[in-house]
Amino acid sequence: MDVGRQLTALADPTRRTIYELVTARHGSVRELTDLVPVSQPAVSQHLKVLREADLVAMTRHGTRHHYAAKRESLGPLRTWLDSLWDEALDAFADAAEQQARNAVLTEKETT
Repeated sequence: MDVGRQLTALADPTRRTIYELVTARHGSVRELTDLVPVSQPAVSQHLKVLREADLVAMTRHGTRHHYAAKRESLGPLRTWLDSLWDEALDAFADAAEQQARNAVLTEKETT
């Protein structure tokens, strides 16, 4: 899965709100429209982008389409974010070790 699509999909604040709503409970386009300050066509368009990013699934109930979050699809995104965190922690550890070495050298020079 290309995490770029998911990042792009979740970058929009309205789309992120819609995703959070369908994460809390599945709902129809109409139900979601009642909860966000955008039109029904706009909600449908946001849901389309979320579907294309594999973040939500759609099921039909009669004439209505219901949407639910595909939490399992966040796995690759979480893995990518965790790798960034690991890199940041490694860089912090390296900087702390370098600072400690510099402090020891400075102390030796002053004694």
